[in-house]
Amino acid sequence: MASTIGIMQALISIFIDDGDKLRCINAGQARITFLLRPPLYYVCVSSWGEPESVTRTHLEYLHLQILSIVTASQLRRIFERRTNFDLRRLLDGAESFLTSLLDELEFDLGISTSSLHCLKLELNLRKRIAETLVPTGKTKEMLYVMLTVEGRVVTLIRPRKRSIHPADIHILLNTIKSPSISNSQASASWIPVCLPKFNPSGFVNAYISFLRDEPIIDSSPSSSSTDSIKDGATEAREPSISLICISGTGDFDYVKDWCEGAIKKLAVDGSLRALTKSILSQQTEYTVAEVGVPGLRHFIYKSRSQVQITFPVFEDPYNNTNEKRRLITLYQTLHDAIHAKSGQSEPLKLQYIRTDTESALGWITQPFELYIAISPLLPKSAIIGAANAVVRWVKKEESRLFLRDAPIF
Repeated sequence: MASTIGIMQALISIFIDDGDKLRCINAGQARITFLLRPPLYYVCVSSWGEPESVTRTHLEYLHLQILSIVTASQLRRIFERRTNFDLRRLLDGAESFLTSLLDELEFDLGISTSSLHCLKLELNLRKRIAETLVPTGKTKEMLYVMLTVEGRVVTLIRPRKRSIHPADIHILLNTIKSPSISNSQASASWIPVCLPKFNPSGFVNAYISFLRDEPIIDSSPSSSSTDSIKDGATEAREPSISLICISGTGDFDYVKDWCEGAIKKLAVDGSLRALTKSILSQQTEYTVAEVGVPGLRHFIYKSRSQVQITFPVFEDPYNNTNEKRRLITLYQTLHDAIHAKSGQSEPLKLQYIRTDTESALGWITQPFELYIAISPLLPKSAIIGAANAVVRWVKKEESRLFLRDAPIF
């Protein structure tokens, strides 16, 4: 590794000496992408065929994850004093965060589109949960309150004059997925975390609670509950529901007490139970068949005003890893062309690609972005009709698909 890193450093230095920055090297099917965020340099080698902008985004997220552990000001001070400092000393124990993020970057469509993936949920239930989680009392102690289910946002409550960047949410969600936190025997944890887009030079305190409802037993409706349990009814897998409270102050006791009180309210009013049932009955998922468009294989719809995405589950032929990766790479190629992220002369409103496996279209308008895959046997006009049909369906279902009008305090 030392010789490889030495070559990378030499290549970067040659361009820096000329007042330039090295972006990438194309070597056959492989692309070597460089991202310079002094005092750190990042390099990615990939042969998947994704656009340069995608690997650059992945490297940017690695940088943000490191900043969540060691702030930008700390990094600057350390390397100003010692240019040969070994950063691994500060990141000891944090390897799981970086490994988890690399796994997430491969398939996370929210990261690819710089947006949030919210949990599909009935409007009244989402509203009831949100109203329960609005901070009361010493609201200055709270920055953000967020309820998530396995990486998808149920609701997000924020102060009136503060927003939160999707990148900070992705970094936060990846952090709480760490085995040291998610597999902990404790039902709640305090962690200091830097949210780089919020303040790259300071830490906030995150109180993470894992909510658990009573086990739900799946049984046959034709048999009694006692018989079904005896006959081996299975206990459904408990969904991972997390309440995250972000505080900018050090009043830990108040935040902890408030969170515990909010969790009790969710249990008492039945919201937690209703949420768990919705997840276990798969009401929070949907398939392309529900959209009712002939030939439709898959799609991603992004609400630009809400900065949120929705998409159906990956089904045949995209239910294996290689095909799913191939489709996501195709979406990334469309996204890159539409936004001119890899040095194109200008962005596009429409981009059409046809492969042996599917026809794909990327379409951007003021209210939305749409990436859609249909059967390659259908004519080009069919994909336009399918795209319009998907847009109509999402509009009809948007109260359940997106988090809208979340409370502020």
